[in-house]
Amino acid sequence: MSITSLEGKRFAEMVIQGANNLSANAKMVDALNVFPVPDGDTGTNMNLSMTSGAKEVQNNVQEHIGKVASALSKGLLMGARGNSGVILSQLFRGFGKYVEHKSSLSCEDFALGLEHGVETAYKAVMKPVEGTILTVAKDSAQKAVTVAKTEKDFIRLMEEVVKEARDSLNRTPDLLPVLKEVGVVDSGGQGLLHVYEGFLAELKGEQLTDPSTLPSMNELVSAEHHKNAQSFMNTADIVFGYCTEFMVKFEEQKLSEHPFSEEQFRNDLSEYGDSLLVISDDELVKVHIHSEQPGTVLSYGQKYGSLINMKIENMREQHSSILEGTQHQLTADTRKTNRKEKQEFGIVTVSMGEGIAELFKSIGATVVIEGGQTMNPSTEDIVKAVEEVNADKVLILPNNKNIIMAAEQAAEVMAGDVQVVPTKSVPQGMAALLAFNPTASITENKQGMSEALGYVKTGQITYAVRDTIIDGVTIAKDDFMGIADGKIITSHQHQVEASKQLLDAMVDNDTEILTILYGEDATTEEVEAITSYVNDQFEDVEVEVHNGKQPLYSFIFSIE
Repeated sequence: MSITSLEGKRFAEMVIQGANNLSANAKMVDALNVFPVPDGDTGTNMNLSMTSGAKEVQNNVQEHIGKVASALSKGLLMGARGNSGVILSQLFRGFGKYVEHKSSLSCEDFALGLEHGVETAYKAVMKPVEGTILTVAKDSAQKAVTVAKTEKDFIRLMEEVVKEARDSLNRTPDLLPVLKEVGVVDSGGQGLLHVYEGFLAELKGEQLTDPSTLPSMNELVSAEHHKNAQSFMNTADIVFGYCTEFMVKFEEQKLSEHPFSEEQFRNDLSEYGDSLLVISDDELVKVHIHSEQPGTVLSYGQKYGSLINMKIENMREQHSSILEGTQHQLTADTRKTNRKEKQEFGIVTVSMGEGIAELFKSIGATVVIEGGQTMNPSTEDIVKAVEEVNADKVLILPNNKNIIMAAEQAAEVMAGDVQVVPTKSVPQGMAALLAFNPTASITENKQGMSEALGYVKTGQITYAVRDTIIDGVTIAKDDFMGIADGKIITSHQHQVEASKQLLDAMVDNDTEILTILYGEDATTEEVEAITSYVNDQFEDVEVEVHNGKQPLYSFIFSIE
């Protein structure tokens, strides 16, 4: 069998099988995390991101491959979680942009699409690192371009892409020393390989996984992740009662009368409601809005073309059903009706642990997203939180280096002035919040809050999930590790001793305040032992203790 032309329906099946194969291997990808911490989540993040893209593709299956690729791009964009998920979304965003006007692809088209995807992904990363998913994507795309110059059969082409992706993955330890030290290949590259293996299996008519055994999207995203957003309110408080979603397929005649500008389109629609999200490309625009006049909104959209994929839901009816007990979980759209009163400034922050969330709120956070180390929120989760804030100017504090890119994507697609302060830890988030000045501009606040990050150090205590040696530290499974600003510096069988060693390394003559956030796995006796140690060893340091209730990390230390 030879396949010389790739249409939309076949590509949709490739995407679905690629997503299924990644889902089936997500735990294995998680296990490749360099640090032996219990929250290695590259596989989880890529799985959730790709599943979101595949879901959008399933809703837009058609022969025109450019439109299917655009659907994949949009689904990945909003579902992207963690750096690996965002990079994956950028790879297919570039691919989708290159093929968007093509009804079918030749091998050369497909290869050039992969190459454009790599270019887009590299541009999205501030400091690209070789030996990662970027390298695997680049090497396999370059191989595809070379092979496609003479090869016309997609099966043969994809076999070469998979082979090169696997070879490139095996070379990642030679490019990134920490991978060689720990004895693993790059987890993001492994995830991408699973996607490409799914693509190839579909082209060959093979089935790598049984779809019926895979979890649904709802099962993948734990209810715990969203619990902070699932707040109750009075049905009468819902100002704009109809959740309206639709797409406009542009028509040349109408565009000649009403030239399309995404900015103007967004501004005009903002007059009809709230929770507005607009994403467009050269062929269509996708709209989500809460409005009291869905008919008017649809009529406005028709000025630019024909309406497709329309959905209108009465959120008051949904909410009443919840209160009556006939619906056990809030839908995503109903959650977004829990909006604050209109304000000038709002701050969205990410938190793991009920106690830390309350602490963030007490020092100025407007909305706290439940997530962080154990579950990176998606671009869409962050968008919904920004909508809930209901402010003219919004600052986002990711508090995790693996959430920054998703936060930046959320800021990019939102209407209004939304900016990201690149906080990488809970202590940095606390320092940024305390530096917020309501009388300053959003740009001045971003600068001042970002500068405040340099005045705080972050220490963490967690347990090891495997034996390893990293940065010269020998670590045994179940030992407690002391992590200073992202680097493992100590390991001990007892977490109190690990904490003492970590604090000895981090507290210095310039330290004035030590904040101890203890988690679910810390006992009262351990908290008292560490507090007593600090008081005895560092007499001039002021100590504050809070019950953060965070999972996995028994202690988080903020050192200022």
